[in-house]
Amino acid sequence: MRYHILLAIVLVALWLAVSGIYTPLVLSFAVVSVTLVLWLSTRMDVVGREHNPSLFSWRLPVYWLWLLWQVVLANVHVAKLVFRPGRVSARIFTAPAPQKTAIGRVTYANSITVTPGTITMWLDKDQLQIHAVDEESADGVKSGEMAAMVSWLEGTGSKRDPS
Repeated sequence: MRYHILLAIVLVALWLAVSGIYTPLVLSFAVVSVTLVLWLSTRMDVVGREHNPSLFSWRLPVYWLWLLWQVVLANVHVAKLVFRPGRVSARIFTAPAPQKTAIGRVTYANSITVTPGTITMWLDKDQLQIHAVDEESADGVKSGEMAAMVSWLEGTGSKRDPS
């Protein structure tokens, strides 16, 4: 039951932070949405120890800020590629997924996908198949910095050590 309460708190906080509109109608939409997500999550049996919304604790906002900065940098890079299309050299490669939990690996794969210039095409237990628009975008993943940050987020590594 505590996982459901934590999930509800996280969902309400996220809704309020993203919405920015606090009229009775919008707040009623929030209640309906959070209730529906809680009900679906319970029916799908995805609320529990590993899917605990507080799993990442205080590290999650730190990670989000870091990821937001990476998205900004990647956007600038992709914008430059738009104006110099000759530099685009798409490639597909594999990279290790060193995270210890399933949610850590999914977070890593999704973080790669939301970063412009890269898309995770396939996720296996211990590796990812990634499409990158150019060598620099591929090097961003191959450096291991994002993998280290996600490992730090799940509490199994150091954010300074990409190995």
